[in-house]
Amino acid sequence: MKAFFKNVLATVVGIFVFIIISGIFFMISIIGMVSSQSSQTTVSKNSVLVLNLSGTISERTTEDFMSELTGSQLQSLGLNDILNAIKKAKNNENIKGIYIEAGALLSSDFAALQEIRNALEDFKSSKKWIVAYADAYTQPTYYVSSVADKVYLNPIGELDWHGLASQGMYVKDMLAKFGVKMQVPKVGKYKSATEMFTETKMSEADREQTTAYINGIWNTMCDAVSKSRKINKDSLNAYADRIITFDASQKFIDYKMVDGLKYANEMKAEVKKMLKIESDDKISQVSISQMKDVSDDSNKGDDQIAVYYAWGDIVQSEATGSLMGSDHSIVSGKVCEDMEKLMNDDDVKAVVIRINSGGGDAYASEQIWHYINELNKKKPVVVSMGGMAASGAYYMSAASRWIVADPTTLTGSIGIFGMFPDVSGLLTEKLGVKFDEVKTNANSAFGAMGRPMTEAEMAILTKYINRGYELFRKRVADGRKLGVEKVEEIAQGRVWLGSDALKVKLVDQLGGLDVAIAKAASLANTKDYHTTDYPATTDWMESLFSNLEESGDNYLNDQMHLMLGDLYEPFMLLKNINQHSAIQARMPYVINVMY
Repeated sequence: MKAFFKNVLATVVGIFVFIIISGIFFMISIIGMVSSQSSQTTVSKNSVLVLNLSGTISERTTEDFMSELTGSQLQSLGLNDILNAIKKAKNNENIKGIYIEAGALLSSDFAALQEIRNALEDFKSSKKWIVAYADAYTQPTYYVSSVADKVYLNPIGELDWHGLASQGMYVKDMLAKFGVKMQVPKVGKYKSATEMFTETKMSEADREQTTAYINGIWNTMCDAVSKSRKINKDSLNAYADRIITFDASQKFIDYKMVDGLKYANEMKAEVKKMLKIESDDKISQVSISQMKDVSDDSNKGDDQIAVYYAWGDIVQSEATGSLMGSDHSIVSGKVCEDMEKLMNDDDVKAVVIRINSGGGDAYASEQIWHYINELNKKKPVVVSMGGMAASGAYYMSAASRWIVADPTTLTGSIGIFGMFPDVSGLLTEKLGVKFDEVKTNANSAFGAMGRPMTEAEMAILTKYINRGYELFRKRVADGRKLGVEKVEEIAQGRVWLGSDALKVKLVDQLGGLDVAIAKAASLANTKDYHTTDYPATTDWMESLFSNLEESGDNYLNDQMHLMLGDLYEPFMLLKNINQHSAIQARMPYVINVMY
């Protein structure tokens, strides 16, 4: 028995010592990361910026200490950091070139890719070089990589080139099997967001607008690749028609789509040759994240231009837990509070709002519109549209003084709908639940789950939706200085590509975030300015404990994203449908453009 207690005590002491040592290593890791974030990075002479195109690209990098500690399976890149890194690299005399390592981008809107490619084009104007390599190019990564001076592919690699398609998902019949159907009052013949639940195929109106924007994006891709690679557009379309993806690698040299075939380790010799260093010399590399801590003398002017990032669904309140909603949301209460602070901050001379959203809650969109409108009365507000700025997101934008969109931004979609599930069939026919009611007035049982809505109730809702649409239309007419009749011609829930939106005066200028910032500075009559990103990031301790709470959810999100691929967004939508307000100003729930 004495030996037993000695063994138990030894085990307890061992566990205790292990916990202490693990805690020490954990704190050392935390201190190391905090120290590395607070220190300034010095770029060695003859360096190369490495741009790793894999994982996901969001509008802005978010700090995630748990991902850094444990290692996430998905790399998350912030467009803001990518663009800033390329700009700094252009102006840094120690950086001689950029090495693009093209991987698999699981999610990124095309406008983000276009801004990255434009930044790389600008980088080349400094007479510095760009080299790209991939084991396998996807269409998005090849579009970006084709800007390089030299493009290389693995000798047994693939280069995907097959064109674009947009495939809708329709669940009306599936819901019917469970005795569920959607009751939808809406305004706008192009307002196709509800078709997923009410139709079994694409409407002609939706087919018209979808055809317009995917052809526009594809033409943009072909124009860029044709110019950089000196390949005729007719040839590029012929390659896509044949699906050259599975051709022998040597063929891609014949097609002029790549310059050579090399293994990954052989690319080191190629980069060394570009750097003009000896074969046994070490390549000095700097990553996108390291470039954040490299000083930038071009961003030190006295006046401040605030760049406010708003992306994701527009909602009234944040859903709890990362599996309860999209990865990021535009929460009206928080945005309104931030707009008021920017309005009262005398150091801020102008505000650029970077929007990437397909819309969301109509009430929340109106509240944000009001605060942006008030801010714009005091100082210039310029909107920079990312991949999407449609429906509720366009509602927000209408309050600004100037709107800049990427040529491939999806915008417009001026319309409103309501969606109310009728689950009476599920409850009464499938599950055998019975209902009876007593009421004091004609419509006292409005919204009861035991029956579908009556014609009178639907008429009341339709009138309410129409009133919301009229207000939305007026906000656009006032903001864009167009007559209501003119707005009606381009509204009706239609989605416009940025280049087409310019023609119908829904936007003022084509370009990326840099163009919007320059315009804001011009409106504020300043040339001596610096930019500051908002909302402010949380401090490291708050971020740490927040991520400790959510690390399990983030891990599950990563696993689901990897497993479901293109089906991830539709799955999350169906899972969270009860989290959305019934009255929505948004573009189609799921636009699955297959790159």
